[in-house]
Parts: sequence; structure tokens; C-alpha cells
Amino acid sequence: MFMKVKNSKYDITVNLVCIILLVGTMLYLGVNWNSISDKIPVHFNAIGVADRWGNKGELLVLQIISWIMYLGMTAIEHYPQIWNTGVIVTEENKERVYRILKNMLGTLKLTVVVVFMFLTINSALAQELPTWFLPIFLVLLFGPMIFFIKKLVRAK
Repeated sequence: MFMKVKNSKYDITVNLVCIILLVGTMLYLGVNWNSISDKIPVHFNAIGVADRWGNKGELLVLQIISWIMYLGMTAIEHYPQIWNTGVIVTEENKERVYRILKNMLGTLKLTVVVVFMFLTINSALAQELPTWFLPIFLVLLFGPMIFFIKKLVRAK
């Protein structure tokens, strides 16, 4: 029951934006590496105050994790038969169900890339997180999930 979900303009745009942000963040680090402080904030509490400091080499770990997450989510997009859809997939609804879920994965992938980019640059600047970061992050993470799950339930 293998089915390939064709890439839409949205999928192509999301992947292009993700690649631009990932490469752009790497370029930012490369260009500014010598001016980045040797000690940077690497972990923050719920209100954005740094509670662990590390060396700037940890920014590279953050970049590696962001690339692994992007590539992993991109790979998963190609195998809709392994997705936990939350609804019964039939021949009649599988295209709709898989398209909705692929859009959700793409949106979440973009969110992850944007958040990792923000965290990388923020830490490179040796700044604490703004107090709005956690609530905005949670809205950006769970908002699309709620939106797409509602859409999925209606489409079944």
C-alpha cells in the first residue's frame, strides 16, 4: 500500500525556505566565528534566562542537530504509510489524509528550522532569550498541529 504524495508548491517553498535558513545560519556562523564570544549561553530556563554557559563550539552541535532534524523529517515525508494518521485511511480518503499530514509535517519542519536558527543566532550573540520566546514557540509548535488535526478529522 505504498503511495507517494506529490510535492505541492507549498512543499517546495517550505523546503527551499528551510535550506536557505539552514545554509544562511551556517554562513552567519562562518562569517562571524572570530567575533563570537568564547562563552555563550547554551541552555535557558522557562523565562529565557541562561542557566548553562558553554563554548562557542556548541553552536556547531546545534547546527548538526537542526540539519539532522530537517533531513529526518524530510525523509519521513516520503513514507506516508508509516505515519500515525489518527484516522482510518481508505482508498477514498488516503490522498486527502496524506496531503493534510504532509502539509503538517512541512509546517512543523519549518518551525523547527526557524527555532533552531533563532536559538543559534541568539546564543552566538551571547544574549538571553526574550520572555516572549517560549509562549511564541509553543504556539508555533502546537498551533499548526491543532489546525491540521482538525482539518484531518473533517477530511476523513
